[in-house]
Amino acid sequence: MKLAPHLHRLGNDIVASYLVDVPEGITLIDAGLPGHWDDLRRELDAIGRPLSDIRGLVLTHGDSDHIGFAERLRQEVGVPVFIHSRDAHRARTGEKPKTPMGPARLGPTLGFFAYALRKNGLRTRYLQDVVEIADGDVLDLPGSPVILGMPGHSPGSIAVHIPVADAVFVGDALTTRHVLTGREAAQPAPFTDNPDEALASLDRLSGIPASWVLPGHGAPWRGSPADLVAAIRSA
Repeated sequence: MKLAPHLHRLGNDIVASYLVDVPEGITLIDAGLPGHWDDLRRELDAIGRPLSDIRGLVLTHGDSDHIGFAERLRQEVGVPVFIHSRDAHRARTGEKPKTPMGPARLGPTLGFFAYALRKNGLRTRYLQDVVEIADGDVLDLPGSPVILGMPGHSPGSIAVHIPVADAVFVGDALTTRHVLTGREAAQPAPFTDNPDEALASLDRLSGIPASWVLPGHGAPWRGSPADLVAAIRSA
């Protein structure tokens, strides 16, 4: 789905990833679930771009519902996959600490897991090779993505600012739809390793000049990152 010039979303409000399309090529942010491969192919067909135009995939963190088709894209197309060094092990192995599930409602929780099953969430292929990145890096990819460390949800969680798309991609640093309760509002994401650290990291978004804040779960936020952070803190 096209959101704005250069900016497309794959998936939906349950699980989303993003595509930035500029003349020199395509940068992907996150890879959703394995079944989102078909969504990727449909979106590329709609804009008339081949898989070979994808220059890189940047992962906001290493959880399974964000790395979905990453290894397939790397193996079949040769696209490099970038992830913060502190989440590289998670992306390679799936190993992560157990975290309290927190509040949940039966309907939304079942809906989340049912959607994951439909999108082959039990068939995640972990990464055999990644390019490790760090806070402050500017990647040599279409749109010149700027990496912003956002530790808390995971040690290597990041936000990705792409100025040409007027957007910052935040992964699970925050959410606009809680996958376990169904609550639609700006809020912290569930399954977070260190909630206090994640909340503190939100301040890093406030100075980012962007008109779109794009989470891995929930509707796109049309407005400034500072306003979104303020909404979370006021809640």
